[in-house]
Amino acid sequence: MNILKEFSVDSKCSYLPNKNQSTYYKIISECSLSYCEELIELGYRRFGKMYFRPICFDCDECKSIKIDVQNFHFSKSQRRVIRKASNIKSYIQKPTISKTHLELFEKYHLFMKDKKGWEYSASSVQSYYNSFVDAHNEFGYEVLYYIDNTLIGVDLIDILQNGVSSIYFYYDPDYEQYSLGKLSLYNQIMFAKKSQKKWIYLGYYVQECQSLSYKSQYKPYLTLQGRPDIYENPIWQ
Repeated sequence: MNILKEFSVDSKCSYLPNKNQSTYYKIISECSLSYCEELIELGYRRFGKMYFRPICFDCDECKSIKIDVQNFHFSKSQRRVIRKASNIKSYIQKPTISKTHLELFEKYHLFMKDKKGWEYSASSVQSYYNSFVDAHNEFGYEVLYYIDNTLIGVDLIDILQNGVSSIYFYYDPDYEQYSLGKLSLYNQIMFAKKSQKKWIYLGYYVQECQSLSYKSQYKPYLTLQGRPDIYENPIWQ
């Protein structure tokens, strides 16, 4: 493991209006599976070599959240989503980058800009590689969703010893009728159950942020208490 740099950045809050945020970063080139899992348990997220978490002094609205997999039971409506997607095929592999990936990524973000008012800036090959392909090491994967030969969704995940960490999911809005965001999460849960893993790490739950508040629907779940130091035992309740 090689920690290249540690630093913090102050910026406009990504989740709540009229707020600023402070984010702490660790840049790690060759992270081990065990250390990655340790950081995720402490509330960090991973994009490429970047491991980060909020350290805002006057706000604690960002709650790290994880689903209790073994005690999660699919509802009738959730099972309907799974059945409806019977014609969708999925494949898991190490993260890659292609023209098709980039076109789908752009299409999704332009759609979310119009639908939810997301800020948009065109992605580049390098920025996509840095965020989703670089430094995947032994734990990073992508799940590709296809109808026939058409790529309709990409789910970036880390498969840890005790759970699955959801990194990012994007999809083709032309196939919205399949509830692909929900489907990708349900597939993660089914994989974790089958693999006897305990948790699905969903990143941050922010009650007042529409794009993140949905996470509280997936019960039972636990949230991380405070911002434990690397030498402390994290408390999830």
